[in-house]
Amino acid sequence: MRPIDRQAMVLLLVTLVADQVSKQLLLGFLLKAGAIVPVIDGFFRLVIVWNRGVSFGLLGGDQAVPPWVLSGVAIAVCIGLFIWLRRTDRPLTGWGIGLVMGGAIGNVIDRARWGAVFDFADFHIGRWHWPAFNVADAAIVVGVGLMLVDSLLVEKKRAP
Repeated sequence: MRPIDRQAMVLLLVTLVADQVSKQLLLGFLLKAGAIVPVIDGFFRLVIVWNRGVSFGLLGGDQAVPPWVLSGVAIAVCIGLFIWLRRTDRPLTGWGIGLVMGGAIGNVIDRARWGAVFDFADFHIGRWHWPAFNVADAAIVVGVGLMLVDSLLVEKKRAP
């Protein structure tokens, strides 16, 4: 196994374990403490949100896409990302792929367990409010960001 593959798989596993452990611990805590627990007043709180859609609740209204469809798409994306990983030699891209795959698999596990993804981190400032998210979602965002930065660095090197 190449070092980049090993690094990506370590990131995938760390993300997956951190995601599932945080969800299990926080769901138990929030069920006992109440569905909303302020952490930093006026900025951050822990909540129970069941996301039946895709990232940040998209496509999750009354006519939500069935969880098995969303899980199937996530698995297909992971297969494509794994193929990409095997073809790249760029560390940032490999790390990004590991994070995205770990996050996607974490959310697939939620859909299999509960029929929805458990989101718990709720940030807000005044009227501005970011949709609740979890460790898997954060890993996906960071992973995509790493892949984007890496692609911009490649383009910068190609420019005359």
